[in-house]
Amino acid sequence: MSILSSLNAAELTLTRVLPYPVVALALRMALAIPFWFSGLTKWDGFLKLSATPLLLFQNEFKLHIMGKAYDYPFPLVAAWGSSIAEIVLPILLVLGLTTRLAAFGLLVMTALIQLTIPTGWPIHATWAAMAAGVVLLGPGKLSVDGVLSRAGG
Repeated sequence: MSILSSLNAAELTLTRVLPYPVVALALRMALAIPFWFSGLTKWDGFLKLSATPLLLFQNEFKLHIMGKAYDYPFPLVAAWGSSIAEIVLPILLVLGLTTRLAAFGLLVMTALIQLTIPTGWPIHATWAAMAAGVVLLGPGKLSVDGVLSRAGG
C-alpha cells in the first residue's frame, strides 16, 4: 500500500468518525463563544447599553494604521454597532442561520479589533481563520441554513 493510498484511507476513516456537519457546528460554536461573552459585558439590560462601550470607543480605543493611532470615527455608532453585533452574530452562527453572513460580520469585527489591539494578533488570527472557514465552507447540515437548503431543493 502506497503512502498516498494510506493517507486517503486515513482521511476517509476520519471523515466517517468526524463528519463535516459536526466539525462545522463545533467551529461555529467556538467562534461564537468569545464574541457572545464579550457582548454580554456591554449591556445593563434589554436594549440598555452600559456606559463602558461608549467610554472605550470615545477615550481608549484607537485605530492603529500604518504606525499611527487614530480616534474611532462615530464612537456612538461604533459602540452600539459592535455591542449589538457581539450578541446577534453569535446567535445566528450557533443556529446556523444566515451563517456565512454572520461569520463574515465576525471576520470584519476581528479585523477592526486587530486594528484596535495590534498585540492581540495570536487570538485574532484564530478567530479570523475560524470565520473564514465558515464563510468559505458553509455551515454544514446541522444548521437552519442546511435544513432550509435541503427543504428547498
